[in-house]
Amino acid sequence: MRDAAINLRALPEQRELIDQAAQVLGKNRSDFMLEAACDKAQSVLLDQVFFSLDVRKFRQFTKLLDAPPASNPGLERLMAVAPPWSGKSRQD
Repeated sequence: MRDAAINLRALPEQRELIDQAAQVLGKNRSDFMLEAACDKAQSVLLDQVFFSLDVRKFRQFTKLLDAPPASNPGLERLMAVAPPWSGKSRQD
């Protein structure tokens, strides 16, 4: 049960645009707006990557980043598979 209200004001053309998009998805305005806002909020929060390291840990971290990648046979097999939309294999 939803019990927290969120109110906002919009221009008529913004409301119409939102209503049209919601209708295409078979949603009401509130559900559409809440889903869209939550998607955007999650994206913003996931883009905020910050972590703090002391000097020793920072050197260790940069050393790992600068090192050549380890062999990964699974990834190599995956990268050899052509995407389904290409109609051919990558080995062609």
